[in-house]
Amino acid sequence: MPRSAAAKAFPLVLVLTLVWGTNWALFPLAAKEVSVWTFRAVSLLGAGVLLLAFARARGIPLAIPREHWFAVTAAALIYLVVWNLASTYAAILIPSGQAAILGFTMPLWTVLVVWLALGERPAPRMIAAMVLAALGVALLAIPAHTAYASAPAGFVLGLLAGVGWAVGTVVLKRANVPVPALVLTAWQLLIAAVPLAAGALWLGRGQEHAVSWQTIVVITYITIVPMAIGNAAWFAIVGLLPPGVAGLSSVMVPVVAMVTGAIVYGEPLGPWQLGAMACSACALFLALARR
Repeated sequence: MPRSAAAKAFPLVLVLTLVWGTNWALFPLAAKEVSVWTFRAVSLLGAGVLLLAFARARGIPLAIPREHWFAVTAAALIYLVVWNLASTYAAILIPSGQAAILGFTMPLWTVLVVWLALGERPAPRMIAAMVLAALGVALLAIPAHTAYASAPAGFVLGLLAGVGWAVGTVVLKRANVPVPALVLTAWQLLIAAVPLAAGALWLGRGQEHAVSWQTIVVITYITIVPMAIGNAAWFAIVGLLPPGVAGLSSVMVPVVAMVTGAIVYGEPLGPWQLGAMACSACALFLALARR
């Protein structure tokens, strides 16, 4: 991996870790008065429109070559639709920090998908990073087994979110779409918003009611910061790094989510969580540092 690519990706990884890590604790608040489908449809549609408007203001061409639309659509449906629905439901059913742990098994699935589907065997350095990331997830998951036992659907949905993200990332990386990350992100958000909006309309029939300002503020924040800025940073990272490395670049997100959950909801933060932070930091170093 070129040194310049890792150097460009590192500040994006820091931004992504902060905005996505603090995002998980907001999911239960965002879906308190509206359905998960409505919350996600609004946030994806708003983020996509904002990014397209920003790209246009900067004079960036908005077109995607016709031959790449199938791959872009497939990646958006696999990654954004599955991820946003499954991760939000998981964060509602089980503690938000634990949902983040399961969702961010994505780096492990990414390396496995690339290995099994594309035959690209990971280097020993990446295998070591993957083992450390897996150990970090295990250290976080072991003390939380009671939460999974009481809400098995939350456990399954958390893992499904990670698998969907991994497969969508690999599809997008292999497509090698020749457009700026900002434009690619915006179109994928808009594509994914279509089935989510259809589901929101279907599920919300006859359930119209006033929404509080708190819910509006939370959804607006999620739309602008984690969805627009965070996804733009993520797709820029995917464009700079190999898919396995890009996946491992997000291993610190659940750690930030755990800390946020401890502050907001009083979720546990002790030796297990600190050990997981150390494993995740080492995995990130192995994935991004120069040999």
